[in-house]
Amino acid sequence: MTLTLSLPPDLEERLADEATKQGTSPDELTLRILAEHLPNKGRQAQLAALLQSWMDSPDEAEQKETGDFLVRALDEDRLSNRKLFPPELEGVTW
Repeated sequence: MTLTLSLPPDLEERLADEATKQGTSPDELTLRILAEHLPNKGRQAQLAALLQSWMDSPDEAEQKETGDFLVRALDEDRLSNRKLFPPELEGVTW
């Protein structure tokens, strides 16, 4: 597939500078960046199947434990002190 992009001058300059630093061409660097950052379809399907298997699991205690873990992890890994999942709203908004 051939793709033609019109880059803003600032982005074009940054791409050229980074390619030079890495000893590669802007085209090769762009392809590498795209390959690293675009989702892999096979990986997405695997993750979706795993999540679906968890949802289909009849073990409610395990599902509750997993949900609580995810809520804690999401709230702890924030730059803001405001919680995404405040405990007082459990069962109300989430």
